[in-house]
Amino acid sequence: MNASLLSVRKLTKRFGSFTACDGIDLEIRPGEIHALLGENGAGKSTLVKMLFGVLAPNSGDIVWNGDHVNIATPAQARKLGIGMVFQHFSLFEALTVAENIALSLDRSVSIADISEKARALSISYGLPLDPNSHVADLSVGERQRIEIVRALLQNPKLIILDEPTSVLTPQEADKLFETLDKLKAEGRSVLYISHRLDEVQRICDRATVLRHGKVVGACEPRKETAASLASLMVGGDVAGVTQEAAPEFGDELLCVTDLNVPPRTPFAMALKSVSLSVRAGEILGIAGVAGNGQSELFDAISGEYPVKIHDAIKICGHSVGQSGINERRLLGAGFVPEERHGHAAITTLTLSENLLLARHRSDQSRFVRGMLGLISRSALADVSNQICSEMDVRKSGDDPLAGSLSGGNLQKFIVGRELDRQPDVLVVNQPTWGVDAGAARRIRQALVNLANHGSAVVIISQDLDEIFEVANTIAAISDGKLSKIYPARTMTREKIGLLMGGIHGLESADAH
Repeated sequence: MNASLLSVRKLTKRFGSFTACDGIDLEIRPGEIHALLGENGAGKSTLVKMLFGVLAPNSGDIVWNGDHVNIATPAQARKLGIGMVFQHFSLFEALTVAENIALSLDRSVSIADISEKARALSISYGLPLDPNSHVADLSVGERQRIEIVRALLQNPKLIILDEPTSVLTPQEADKLFETLDKLKAEGRSVLYISHRLDEVQRICDRATVLRHGKVVGACEPRKETAASLASLMVGGDVAGVTQEAAPEFGDELLCVTDLNVPPRTPFAMALKSVSLSVRAGEILGIAGVAGNGQSELFDAISGEYPVKIHDAIKICGHSVGQSGINERRLLGAGFVPEERHGHAAITTLTLSENLLLARHRSDQSRFVRGMLGLISRSALADVSNQICSEMDVRKSGDDPLAGSLSGGNLQKFIVGRELDRQPDVLVVNQPTWGVDAGAARRIRQALVNLANHGSAVVIISQDLDEIFEVANTIAAISDGKLSKIYPARTMTREKIGLLMGGIHGLESADAH
């Protein structure tokens, strides 16, 4: 355990005048699970991309098993014995499990051999997979197993995992932890990136903490608390979300009645008789395992895909089932989709340009001037800067490209872009996915504050901690069906787990 498997010395990466990683030192020993912690934008992703050959460092050394190495490509990293499972899966839904695995292996190996090896390895590591299944038919948890098995088939000595439990149920996460313990027992090492500090405390032997591209500390997570780890990451205490003790709800502002939506693609989920009601001052949390209709429900409420029955969805008393997004925004609604890149923001445009795209209709008089429709760049800049200030969006310039921001900072901007309008109804899909503790707290508090001012808020989230922290009422979606809505005070993790599994008869809780 004393010799280093991987040693990083003074590793530096610059993008123009911006230094993403600034002289980073890191040591990973054989047979340990090492956490890499830090806020969004701290330099974690840049660092691991250099270790996996996706990015080239400007300076510094990487020492692998005592030898200085230059990792120029992911193929070279895999040949050395470094595997990586990215936060965003790279799988083709129309292909089978075996076919997806084959894409990253030696082409001389037959699909039959890959299937046999993948099946055996998946069973031995407690990650059972059917190599002949099509990816489109698998849950998100099963898809992650493919990525891990694909990495393990290359017999790595070090596996880098980036936010591996962000899309898993608690039960699936427990299975993953058992697999990591097995890997550790075999002498393999794991570099574990996660914002879920309870997991880090549970499974990690050591941790390196980054802040603003520099190493600011190292610790043994089991000897720390979640609060002390968060403090190391952000450089100060991270307060919890504060709520009104017993908020009073007003009039119904969002109503969905017996909504049925057929699947738009062979891989989509149908919505089946979904009904919900959200009142002024209320935050409804909708829990569920990914792939059970969350995206389809968001798309229907937001107007991205209008539905057949106009009265099936009402916003502030107006029927909007067949209305588009702009019409719903003009009625006082706001929407934050799950996918930041390409859906909520165009990465090749600046922040102010993305602001204009989202709000040119609802704020036409504010941003577009005169009969010729001239754009007021100064007004856009003022609002964009105000959003960045209020949401603590950290950026490299006055008006950078959206794609230059870290995921968490871009998410803060996107949420702030909607909050700035003070919408009467706000629907948010996965508000803090992949976001650090400080940014998550800021986003959640902003949503609570919006509800406290009389708005109706719907949060669709896979994070049960998030739902318990902010929601007044809770429902779960499973197989395209929404459960009854229950007061949050009557719910437990066990009850939500049953609802997520499709068992909707919780008579002991008083639904409304």
